[in-house]
Amino acid sequence: MRYNINMPLFFLRSKLAAAFLIIFFALIPLDSIFGDSLQWSVTGNILVFPAKNDTDSDPFPILPSGGGALSLQIFGPLRVELTTDIYLKTYEFNFDLGYPMGSNPENGPALILGFLTGLQLTGNFSISDNGTALRVYAGPAADLRIISPAISNYPEDKSDGKSHSDAIREYFWSSGRWFMPVAGIGVDFPVNEKFLLGFDLRTWFPVYKINSNDNTSAIDGWRFGAGFRITPRGKNADQSSADQE
Repeated sequence: MRYNINMPLFFLRSKLAAAFLIIFFALIPLDSIFGDSLQWSVTGNILVFPAKNDTDSDPFPILPSGGGALSLQIFGPLRVELTTDIYLKTYEFNFDLGYPMGSNPENGPALILGFLTGLQLTGNFSISDNGTALRVYAGPAADLRIISPAISNYPEDKSDGKSHSDAIREYFWSSGRWFMPVAGIGVDFPVNEKFLLGFDLRTWFPVYKINSNDNTSAIDGWRFGAGFRITPRGKNADQSSADQE
């Protein structure tokens, strides 16, 4: 069975949502409300969802994602930060093994629009006089997934796509499989007096596997990410770009 996935509509919707967030944060005078305590960033990442299924599925999905971050200073170098990464991936449910797995785009009966959303405590520390700062962070996170049958040009495939998407939805939203805390490290470099360019490495931990009866491999369920962020600098960036040592 071959699926002709028509995903431009989903890409367009995610891009429009990201553009709306960028315009919203750019136009709202947040600095007049919070001063330099509130920062926002636009992010782009490569996400890796490793798996070991020993089947013909996609064993090592590598997905581009876009998103943003919003952080608020709470004390000295400590900030609380909300992040979201938006991704798209086709999946199939292996009814013999009893769990979903990533599939190649041309034959995936279900499509997932995912929002990796985290709320973490961040330490932001100055490491140079020019505004370069080191970030370390950790906190709870969730992989929030919208699951639907993949769009196909073959009418007879619609019922099969629904059975896969229903099984995948029940699996991912049970036993806490959506909860996966995140930890990471990043560095911000001043590009000019207005913007910082940051680089991040992150790991999401599938803690749900502690009490769920999964038949998946040890590596399945982990998430890894590498990417960049662009952050407008505050008016007082020259005094201390890392909030205070």
